[in-house]
Amino acid sequence: PNHLRLQLISIATTNRAKNQTPEGIKLQQADAILGHLKPAQTHIVFDERGKKIDTVYLSQQLAEWQMLGADVNLIVGGADGLHPKVMQQAHHKWSLSALTFPHQLVKVIIAEQIYRAYSLLNNHPYHRE
Repeated sequence: PNHLRLQLISIATTNRAKNQTPEGIKLQQADAILGHLKPAQTHIVFDERGKKIDTVYLSQQLAEWQMLGADVNLIVGGADGLHPKVMQQAHHKWSLSALTFPHQLVKVIIAEQIYRAYSLLNNHPYHRE
């Protein structure tokens, strides 16, 4: 929908060199991610240890964000996860599942869930209980 603007900002993945550690890569990605975040925005990270959410909860959050006119960042880590610097900036930590998914797939799942939550709010038959 036009009034619900989504913007995907992808941080380029770093090719792992022999002398680079996963922590070093996460730190580079953290600096790039944090460079896009603004203090007035709500930051939500996805992590398998985060709060388990469902579509109804997401639709309620979406309705609240729309009502408040909130800018929300949904943050997905790379293959090695997120650096603690990013996790510390998060207002919320959510989990899609206890399973681990490739970060590329997580972006698709989140986009579909946003569509599903929006359709639920608007009584569209896409979502079924």
